[in-house]
Amino acid sequence: TVWAWGYNGYGHLGDGTTTDRLTPVQVIGLTNVIAVAAGNSFSLALKNDGTVWAWGVNFYGTLGDGTNTDSTSPVQVSGLTNVVSISCGSGYAAAVKSDGTGWAWGDNYLGQLGDGTTTASNVPVQISGLAGATEISAANFHTVALISDGTVKAWGDNYFGLLGDNTYTSSLTPV
Repeated sequence: TVWAWGYNGYGHLGDGTTTDRLTPVQVIGLTNVIAVAAGNSFSLALKNDGTVWAWGVNFYGTLGDGTNTDSTSPVQVSGLTNVVSISCGSGYAAAVKSDGTGWAWGDNYLGQLGDGTTTASNVPVQISGLAGATEISAANFHTVALISDGTVKAWGDNYFGLLGDNTYTSSLTPV
């Protein structure tokens, strides 16, 4: 089960309300959860069946359910199965499937979805050219993936050299 507490103005505690909570409340309807991730006013849960569930603010499609409607209780992220890793960024989220592919959804202002565009998506889109991924980490406007051979790929905003590729050039696909 998943429990949450604190500010709940967008329903991101997942208890079906927008009431702030000073003590933990159970997120509605989630069992068999093996991982959680908290973003900017939204959260994700990965269940042991490989599905991903999201709740809270849905600006830019952060819940990945094909809508831009906030939800005070978990909704299933569209089309994702066999997921092994999840992460929340600032207004977007990312996941890795057991086949090593990466998927992302939500805000894409600086290419953080890695699909070669800067177009936001309210459903998961495949990260271009990413293969063999085992873990993923979403940040403010860039994303990083660990590859099974021990290498790391990054994409999105490269302000301050965040991508680690010896440049300050942002990338819409993994480098």
